Amino acid sequence: MSTQGITEQDIADFLVNTPGFFERHAELLATIQLSHPHGQRAVSLQERQAEMLREKIKGLEFKIIEMIRNGQENVAIADRLHRWTRAMMLTHDAAAVPEVLLRELRHQFMIPQAGLRLWGVAAEHVEAEFAQPVSADVKSFAASLSQPYCGVNSGFEAARWLSVAEGGGGATSLALIPLTRQRDGAVPQSFGLLVLGSPDPTRYTAEMGTEFLARIGDIASAALVRLLPTADEGQPGA
Repeated sequence: MSTQGITEQDIADFLVNTPGFFERHAELLATIQLSHPHGQRAVSLQERQAEMLREKIKGLEFKIIEMIRNGQENVAIADRLHRWTRAMMLTHDAAAVPEVLLRELRHQFMIPQAGLRLWGVAAEHVEAEFAQPVSADVKSFAASLSQPYCGVNSGFEAARWLSVAEGGGGATSLALIPLTRQRDGAVPQSFGLLVLGSPDPTRYTAEMGTEFLARIGDIASAALVRLLPTADEGQPGA
C-alpha cells in the first residue's frame, strides 16, 4: 500500500472502519505515546485514557452535586410555600388574611418589603388599609398583566404601599403580581395587585423567570377572594 497522499483523516477513517486492527496488533497499544494535557511529558495510551476517564468522572460528580443542590433548594422553596399557604388557610377571619399573607411572605421568603391593594371588596372591608383607593391607572395596569412584572422601580404608585420597616430605605426593584378572580369560565378579572420590593436593584429584574411569582399570585388570589362580594352581591368594581 502506497503511503503517498495519505492524510491523517485517511488514517482515522481506516481505524474507525477497521475495529479489529488493534486486536490483531495489540502490541502497538503499549508503544503509543501521547502528550500529557497538563504538561510536556509523554504518557502511554492507557494512562491518557485513565486521565480522560478521571476527568469525565469529575465532571459527572460536579453535575450530581449541582443536581443535589438544586433539589435541596427546590425542597426548601416548596416547604416555605407550604408554610405560607398553611398560615393563610388557618386564618379564620377573612379581614386578617392580607396581614397574614404579607407578614408570612416577608418572613418565609426573606422579602424586605411587601404590600397590596384590593378593589371592589365587600362593603364590610372598604375601610381597611388594603382596600384604600388606587388610581384608575393602577387598575388598568393590573388588568393588562398576563404575568408578573419585574424590574426597576421607576416611580410606580404601588411602591408607596410598601412597608419599609423591615427593609429600610426605598425599593429600587419591584415585582408586581396581579390578583385575579375567575368565575364560571369567564375571563379572569383583576381585583388587586401584590407588590414586592427590595433596596437591591438586582433582586427583581426584567430577565428573571416569573413562574414562581405567578404561583404566588394564584395562591394569594385564592386566599383574598374571600374579601370580595359573593356571587349574589355582584362583581367587584372595575
